[in-house]
Amino acid sequence: MDTKEQIQINRDFCKSPFGEEREPSDQQKRLPQPPLCKPAQSQERIPLDRDFRSVITQPDFLTVLQQRTSQRFYKDAPMSQKQLSFLLWATQGVKSIRGNHYATLRTVPSGGARHAFETYLAVRLVDGLAPGVYHYLPLGHALEPVGPLENPKEQIIAAMDGQGWTGGCAVAFFYSFVPYRAEWRYSASAHRVALLDAGHVVQNLYLACEAIGCGTCAVAAIDQKAADSLCRLDGQEEFIVYAAPVGLSDPQKNTEGNRQMYAQTILESNVVKPLEK
Repeated sequence: MDTKEQIQINRDFCKSPFGEEREPSDQQKRLPQPPLCKPAQSQERIPLDRDFRSVITQPDFLTVLQQRTSQRFYKDAPMSQKQLSFLLWATQGVKSIRGNHYATLRTVPSGGARHAFETYLAVRLVDGLAPGVYHYLPLGHALEPVGPLENPKEQIIAAMDGQGWTGGCAVAFFYSFVPYRAEWRYSASAHRVALLDAGHVVQNLYLACEAIGCGTCAVAAIDQKAADSLCRLDGQEEFIVYAAPVGLSDPQKNTEGNRQMYAQTILESNVVKPLEK
């Protein structure tokens, strides 16, 4: 398959499939529903605080929207667990459960209330947490350890496809997709819906970061195998689809870092011969 054919396939994927005739979904076939969340893989729990009032430094929503920007360069200082707790709740927190465990209502919208994502954290600098990978348990608002990180900076950079700036974060958020949780309801139409939902999650992360004096920058350019391996995922029934490094905001450092990065990008682009008209 050449590039033009692949581009056309990708463009078609972006179009809505819901007006087409399709085979009934497993939900319509009355097959058993998958779990609302991935079950915990261990007995160890790190409970998280639910009182976030003390971490909010910018309570004015209009100001949060106006100041929201992608931040790639952060203070080399630890975040607090309470800050991390707030970001987890703001992006995947469960507010209530609908029906007999039919759906969760969360702080973000999701097609059919499927919420087909899991949150993993690659922790580098968070008070009270050893460097390592953690899995968020939204129903109990807690973390479970997945495994240690011997070289968190380098391992985060590797999972982010070699983007060096990502290694300066305090914690990297990795969002996995659990396909069948969405396929059960939407069958072959589930995947486009899920990727739209991923944008809802990370936009909440941006706004929540801005409200507590932190910064983030969403990353789609991940190394799939490295990211899945980091989070101990099989890459088939669950795999990473989105990532976002987070750290304490440092506007001056971010401005200078971006200036240098953009200067290099412009320099590299000038080397490429422009297309002939």
